[in-house]
Formats: sequence, C-alpha cells, structure tokens
Amino acid sequence: MENNKEELNKKRNKSVFIYISLGLLIFFGAQRYNQSINAPETSTFSEFQSQIDQGLVVEATIKEQSNTIQYKLRNDDLEYQTDYPEGFEGEIFKLLIEQNIILNTDTEPAGMQDYFIAFLPWIFLAGFMFFMLSQVRSNGNQIMQFGKSKAKELDEESPKVTFKDVAGAEEAKEELEEIKEFLKSPEKFNKLGAKIPKGVLLVGPPGTGKTLLAKAVAGESNVPFFSISGSDFVEMFVGVGASRVRDLFKKAKESSPAIIFIDEIDAVGRMRGAGLGGGHDEREQTLNQLLVEMDGFEANQGVILMAATNRPDVLDPALLRPGRFDRQVIVDRPDLKGRTQILKVHSIDKPIAKNVNLETIAKQTPGFTGADLANLLNEAALLAARKSKKTISISDIENSIDRVLAGPEKKSQIMTEEEKLIIAYHETGHALVGWALPNADPIHKVTIIPRGRALGYTQALPESEKYLTSKAELKDRLAMLMGGRVAEELIFADPTTGASNDIEKATEIARRMVMEFGMSEKLGPMLYGKGTNEVFLGRDYGRQQDYSDEVASSIDEEVKNLLSDAHNIAGKILAKFKKQMEDMVRVLMEKETIDRDEVAKIFNKIKKVQITGSGKSLKLA
Repeated sequence: MENNKEELNKKRNKSVFIYISLGLLIFFGAQRYNQSINAPETSTFSEFQSQIDQGLVVEATIKEQSNTIQYKLRNDDLEYQTDYPEGFEGEIFKLLIEQNIILNTDTEPAGMQDYFIAFLPWIFLAGFMFFMLSQVRSNGNQIMQFGKSKAKELDEESPKVTFKDVAGAEEAKEELEEIKEFLKSPEKFNKLGAKIPKGVLLVGPPGTGKTLLAKAVAGESNVPFFSISGSDFVEMFVGVGASRVRDLFKKAKESSPAIIFIDEIDAVGRMRGAGLGGGHDEREQTLNQLLVEMDGFEANQGVILMAATNRPDVLDPALLRPGRFDRQVIVDRPDLKGRTQILKVHSIDKPIAKNVNLETIAKQTPGFTGADLANLLNEAALLAARKSKKTISISDIENSIDRVLAGPEKKSQIMTEEEKLIIAYHETGHALVGWALPNADPIHKVTIIPRGRALGYTQALPESEKYLTSKAELKDRLAMLMGGRVAEELIFADPTTGASNDIEKATEIARRMVMEFGMSEKLGPMLYGKGTNEVFLGRDYGRQQDYSDEVASSIDEEVKNLLSDAHNIAGKILAKFKKQMEDMVRVLMEKETIDRDEVAKIFNKIKKVQITGSGKSLKLA
C-alpha cells in the first residue's frame, strides 16, 4: 500500500511540474508574440529630425520611461519609433510644438487591465490546451487499462447472499457445500490428499438461480468473489480478451482463496473451429488462454472457477474435461416443493393477506423458474398498489399469474356480441373436451377476457409434477387443442382464424410424436431428422432430412392421421355433451371468467369417456 501511495504521489508531482512548465511556456510565448505584433518600425533620431523638417510628422508620443518617441507620418498607416538621447525631452518638445505637430506624453507605466486585455486570448488558449491534455491523459489511461479485467469484486460492505437466500435448488446446494467447506478449511482436504474440483459449471434454464448460487457460495465462504460476463472478454482488438483472462486470474491468485464467476460462459467458451471460416479469431484466442489458466492452477491453490450457462451443448470439449470443469451442477426448474419455498423467500418483504396459501399458488405455476416467481409476486404487489390496497390478496396473485402467462388484460379492446359468443364457444370446446378425456390435465380456469395476443384462454394444470408424458396423454392433449375449432364448426358451421395457434401447437406435438418419440405404428420407434445445432449461430437452426422423400410422405400422412383422430374425438365429445356446452357458454357470457369449482358444477354429470379404434372406426364409450 505504501509503495502504491509513493508511486501515486510521484505521478501527481510529475503532472504538476508538467502543468507549471506548460503555463510558463505559454506566458512567455504570449509576451513575445504581443511585443512582435505591436512593435512599431524603428528609425534613427537623425531620420526623425529630417522627417520633421520636411513636415511629414503629424503626431508624436514621448515616452519618458524608455527615452523613446513613437510617431506617425502623413499618408502612412505605419507607426514608427526612435530613441532620443537622455535629457533632450525639452528640446524635442519645443521642436514638435513649433511645427504644430500633435503631441502626446506617456509618463505612466501600462496598467494591469492593459496587460490583462492583451493576455486574455492567451488565457483561453491555455485553458483549452489544459482541457485537451487532460482528455489525452484520460484516454491514455483507458488505453493502458484496455487489457485489464472488467471483473467486479464484491466488497465486504455489500450485502452477502447465503444459502438461506436460495430456495428450490436443494440438490445444487448440496453439491456446492464441498466448495464452501474447502474454501473455509482447506487443511481438512489437504491432509487426506483430496483435490477440490478446479471448476464448477452451473447448467440450467435462464432464471433458475445459477448466479445466485455462485454468490451464495462466496457469501458462505467469506472469500473474495470476482464476477464477470463471458462477453466482457471479447473485444474488436486482437489479444485483449486473452490479456483480460490473464489479469483476472492474476487478481484472483493474489486474493486467494477466491472465487471467479463467469456468467454466460458460452459467449467465450464455444466450440473451436465452428461456424463460418473456422479461423483462429479473437474469441478462440481468449478461450485458449482460459484453458491454459485453468489447467495452470497449482494443486489446492485456493482459486475456484465457477461458470454458468444454459447451452452446455455448444461448449468446447476441452473446457469440460477433468482438470478444468470437473463438476457440472444441474440447476433445473423447481418442483412443487421448491416453488413453495421460493414464494416464501420472495414474500418475506411483502404484506401477503392471511388467506393466501402459497402452496396453492405453487400448484398453479408449473414450469415457473425462480425469476418467474419473483416477477409474479412483484406484479401482484404492483396490482395491489394500483388499487391502493394495504395487503396483497389472492385475487391480485391470480391476476398476476394470468398477466405473466397470457399478458396484460386488454380493457380497451371492444368486441361485438357475436365475436364474444364465438370465443365463448371456442373456449368451452377446449374445456369440455379436456374435462371428458381421462388423460387430459384438469381444467383450472376458463376466460373470454382478451389478454396479450389471446382473445381468451383455457388453463389446464396437472395435479402433480410430471416428468414423463405417455402417448395417451399426448393424444388427449391433441383432442383438447382441437376442441375450440370443432366447437366453432359444430355451432356456426363456419370456423374462424381464432384456432390458428391451437393448430400450430397440435401440429408440432403430432410431428414430434412421429419423428422424435417413435409413437407411430407405421414408421416405428425411429428418429427421423436429426436436429442441426449451429454452434456459430447459438441455436437450433433446423432439422437435417436424413430420410427419403417416400418416408417424408409417410411422416406427413401419420401426422395428418393423428390430427384427424383428435378432430374426430373432439367432435364426438362435443356432440354428446352439447347441452352442457350450451350451459357453460351462458355462464361465460355472463361472468366472462369461470374458475375450477364453477366448471365442476356445470360438468358434474359428465363422466370420463373411453376411446376405441381410430380413423373411421373411432368410438366413444
């Protein structure tokens, strides 16, 4: 620290010396310049006397302080100056009076304002030069810092995140406990010859809490935490990324034990040689330096690299080998228990009404990540504040769920009664088919209020967490998606464009059943069309057709058969329970939104149907 202060003082003294020298240089230069531009033409005293005798002198100024005479000639714009012998002032004065020459005397030295006015332009010039010099020095410092790491270090005063602040990722926290224990007491591992993983890769969808987990490890271990994004390494100048990698690891080693966290590492760790050209570009040079630094760690040095990504498939294999990222920790979407815990964490600082059951809310939000749930409660708080409430009620939370899933309510969108009736039949078709089929998810809510891009929607939620989906469940899902279109055909005999999104989803499910899931009896359990992962583009860019045109025709035929069967099933169910469909439409037109209990009252006499056969032989039992 003392050496740094001495160097800083030396730099400051050097800067002051430069500024003073520059100021003096400008001052003396300005004086010389003023003297040069204001200096009159010189002449001898005898020439001056001769010009007086000839009557050429029209005006003269005697300067007693310097024994000089400045004078002007007739028909001449220049000013002349001559020196006179000391003590000749009286004779010169008499001579000028006799010739009727205008005479001035200058016996006082120049005032301060004269000097200031003469020097004013040079003051502005000096200020401008100081400004330019400071800009150059500033830019020079930035240039010198260009290869330095942009990593942010969490200081001791910042609020620390611990494992208590992380909910819904119990397995991931258990995996990271070893990291915390090693950073706290490395001697325990050293005695047994154990080597802690040099790198930990957190893998999971966006919003699942990967960055939060890394901060929790740093907070629990009470060690320096260097955080940087993968994109911060790469610049347009060659070699900058590699220089920043070296600087980052140097800082971490000086502060060891420490944690380096690289967020979105796929920005710099993508597979080498991929993409257009496949040359040795700046990104690959940065990755090479990162590989060297990771493999260059000494045993138990106390620096651990953590990274997060949602695209582990595009990372370079050299990053994932033992000795670099030894361990991959999966941070998946939370289950029901995890969602409940996350909601409890985010509701601590919010006044939630006593009748709100967070577990019920968790059941209504399958597939939500931690970030989604945090946003959900925040939206509910905003809705409650908009209504000037003191607590967040269950209605605020349910409205927030609808807002997150389907978008904000469009109160300004005015529909005609005819359009509103068509939407009511459409959504009733979805709900009735889903209610009657044994493998469809239970109906939770039906609404005809426009939200986002949807004019209405039917929400079906599973009773419990599901990790596998059967062929029967997919077929029932197809029939439920077709229910809205079939209801329009059955009642109005003229379908609308409102089913376009349903048809798109149904077609995608049917095609995946045939091409990926092997659920076609005709084509068998075989994968058709391998997905093309364009590493350079960073996303799935299409499917490779690795089958013949004849097989492609069979795939289209099988997809069409699945959709036709779903259409027929929905038609038979709606025709069989047409009275219940009419009852629900009337309630929907009146209330606009129906929850699960009201749906159960309307459909209480409907029993689950059994489907046999396919195509023209399809029957309901």
